[in-house]
Amino acid sequence: MLFRSAVLPGCVFLSGCSGKQSALDPAGVEATSVHHLFIVMVVGGAIIWALVVGLLLYAGHARREPITARKASWLILGGGVAFPVIVLFCLLAYAVWLMPQIRPFMPALMDNKPQIEATGEQFWWRLRYLDDGGNTAFETANELRLPVGERTTFRLKAADVIHSFWIPSLGGKMDMIPGRDNVLSLEPTKTGVYRAPCAEFCGTSHALMAFSVIVMERPDFDAWRQSRIEAAAMPQPAHPGRDLFFRHGCAACHTIAGTPAIGRIGPDLTRIGERQTIAAGTLANTKDNIARFIREPDAIKPGVEMPAFGMLPDGDIEAIAAWLGGLK
Repeated sequence: MLFRSAVLPGCVFLSGCSGKQSALDPAGVEATSVHHLFIVMVVGGAIIWALVVGLLLYAGHARREPITARKASWLILGGGVAFPVIVLFCLLAYAVWLMPQIRPFMPALMDNKPQIEATGEQFWWRLRYLDDGGNTAFETANELRLPVGERTTFRLKAADVIHSFWIPSLGGKMDMIPGRDNVLSLEPTKTGVYRAPCAEFCGTSHALMAFSVIVMERPDFDAWRQSRIEAAAMPQPAHPGRDLFFRHGCAACHTIAGTPAIGRIGPDLTRIGERQTIAAGTLANTKDNIARFIREPDAIKPGVEMPAFGMLPDGDIEAIAAWLGGLK
């Protein structure tokens, strides 16, 4: 019974060490290096802690007679100076040795042209895939797709306040600062779906600002990328929701490839139906949730710039949500 009462709480805590947003469940080269550094640092800290506790127990329970000055000097120099210095030096040397793997040096990064431009905005992510000339091949929002086993270079920007780009399972974080471009490079090693939260407080809905990362095999990624490039040349079929989307002014803020909608204020909604979430990771991507966000975006994400359209007839909102959800 005592064993079970000790193990069960431990299992609860250990369950947080895995999952799609865990730095302790690495799926990238950089994240693996960070994980190794974490383990080594924990072990090194545990050794120092064990020594200190051992000395405290010795001092509290050993014989009361005073030790000689010679022994006291060796204890101070050995346990209080030499041992901590050696352990900390080894930990520092290991961390410095890992640095090129955790965060490649800037000259090496600049040799590779950025392939994706990520811009943090309150409270969503603008993601532009770039061609070989550095021009925008296509744009999406709040969902990133990467090929497995290949290094991708990002150009990081911020449109309003400081944000922080962080995919815990793939690598470390980097700030996105208004007026400055930062460069980050990541190499995923496992396919799967991962969650990336904003790691810098950026306003009221900071905790509701995230994006999904889908790591794919190269052929699947190439097929997806080509289909997104071709989407601009494929006109969208007629649909009642499409007409209502334009009638109620949604095109003033949003872009949808294959339609006259070329708004630049809000997220690009091209093929929004294929995304796993809406509202930057806040809600599952369902027709009902799309309709709910159209009605009351500020109730779901306080501080969001999108106005509420709850004054529209329910039938109009449902039709628009059905059309958007079908864009795949």
